[in-house]
Amino acid sequence: MKHPLILVAFCMLGLCTLLGCARQPAAPGSEANDTTLSIVTTTGMITDLAQRIAGDRATVTGLMGSGIDPHLYTPTRSDIQKLLAADIVLYNGLHLEGKMTDALERVAGSGKTVRAVTEEIDESYLLSPEQFNGHHDPHVWMDPTAWAKSAAVIRDTLSGHDPDGASEYAANAEVVINDINALDAYAERVLHSVPDEHRVLVTAHDAFSYFGQRYGYEVVGIQGISTESEAGVRDIERIVSLLVDQKIRAVFVETTVSERNIKALIAGANARGHTVVIGGNLFSDAMGPSGSYEGTYVGMIDHNVTIIARALGGDAPESGMQGKLGAAHSDKESP
Repeated sequence: MKHPLILVAFCMLGLCTLLGCARQPAAPGSEANDTTLSIVTTTGMITDLAQRIAGDRATVTGLMGSGIDPHLYTPTRSDIQKLLAADIVLYNGLHLEGKMTDALERVAGSGKTVRAVTEEIDESYLLSPEQFNGHHDPHVWMDPTAWAKSAAVIRDTLSGHDPDGASEYAANAEVVINDINALDAYAERVLHSVPDEHRVLVTAHDAFSYFGQRYGYEVVGIQGISTESEAGVRDIERIVSLLVDQKIRAVFVETTVSERNIKALIAGANARGHTVVIGGNLFSDAMGPSGSYEGTYVGMIDHNVTIIARALGGDAPESGMQGKLGAAHSDKESP
């Protein structure tokens, strides 16, 4: 049996060891986790910009992934918890996330920084179609020059919340804006290679008006700006006549909208002796799969621009601006 003094010594040694461990300084970099910004975003297009501009100084959580329609999105209880826990909430605005209005107002009322990334876009630029009851068209990301302004809003919002990181945010935003400007230059070149008479973009819903305004295309959406609206028989007949009269060769489906109405157009045109094909699947209200090139803002627009130009008779490289477009961009999608 061990002597009582030896047992006491062992106990004291163990206690000192525990206390010593408890008093060890934190590992290098561990305090950074306490100061890292928490950002929650709504759409993927905002998430992509926020991640690139924030860099390592923030964690960015996007609520809406690939294939999610923001017009119809209703926040879950988990979403509300994420919004309330965030330091900064970034959303599109212009009533895009209409079903999230109450949640966003609740978060703003709690003292959090809640910012619409479109708020610095001049109102004179915004489109207000009659069928949208006085509201502005929210799809401004379809014009890269407008979306670059949103990048600046994100930069300034992060800098205001974290002044120590302002220079890093500014440098990251400069890279992002330069990439967007290069994208715009590519889009202008290949889209203008389409013959003037064929510059008509027919899509499932009217998400491309800013695109048309920027690049000189007539845009026809079967549904209205919001996917909550429905197309009628007269809408289909009117667009079929447009396809036949102007000999438009392709129409386009969207990743977040049903193909039903597009197929009705094709059938109607064929019945009148004019062949129309599906020119490709465009990204409108959501980007491509996470981790893919099309799952970035630049990749999303590059995909759309390249598909549209090739399908309507223009000159665009099959692999897009940066040679990164995937296997979906085969000649099978071009008439």
